[in-house]
Amino acid sequence: MTGTILTMGGGGFSMADDVSVPAPLDDLLLSLVPVPRGADGPPRVCFVGTASGDSPGYIERFETAFAGRAETSTVQLFDYGTIPGGDLRAHVLAQDVIYVGGGSTANLLVLWRLHGLDALLREAAGAGTVLTGISAGMNCWYDASVTDSYGPLAGLSDGVGLLPGSACPHYDGEAERRPTYLDLVATGRLPDGYAADDGAALLWRDGELVEAVSERPGARAFRVRRQGDEAVEEPLDVRLLA
Repeated sequence: MTGTILTMGGGGFSMADDVSVPAPLDDLLLSLVPVPRGADGPPRVCFVGTASGDSPGYIERFETAFAGRAETSTVQLFDYGTIPGGDLRAHVLAQDVIYVGGGSTANLLVLWRLHGLDALLREAAGAGTVLTGISAGMNCWYDASVTDSYGPLAGLSDGVGLLPGSACPHYDGEAERRPTYLDLVATGRLPDGYAADDGAALLWRDGELVEAVSERPGARAFRVRRQGDEAVEEPLDVRLLA
């Protein structure tokens, strides 16, 4: 059982012009928490900024975006002293939502494994914590992904593996994302997978795709499969969030 995971190709507070205005994808995320763990309190949402080196500015945007709507906290692997009591496992398992920010997918995976955070997130998902993320925070949950962690876009077959296949965020947001991903799937360097435009996201429960959603009109999502020597895009129905 892998629990509930919302993978964002782009959007949410990370890409908002005004983080004080709730982003529809972030509203959806909070609605996925059936009963907050805190007694009569708001959902506990923890931001993991490993991929950006725990950027203070990114953390500040997160805290502003969820102020008054959630009990916010962070996991900062670059400053372990910020973790309450230094008990990473207890802190992670106490959260309703783990929100992973963008940045370097490769660096994120290395540090998570060094600290055992990948295993803790798997445990948390099985215990009911909702997992989510944008960009690298989308990539990390799948078996594989396309990333610019090494400079030019390339395949990375080294994900946490809670979700099947490969992932490509920013499908329409960066000119080389789509052609690179299609080539990687067509040549078998990445397995079949899923792509999401900026503003679009994929909602998964227990390893099964539930639906594709978007906070931006026209944002798309695709299932991408290898057929012979080509990659074929299968458009997914996308529900526009209010």
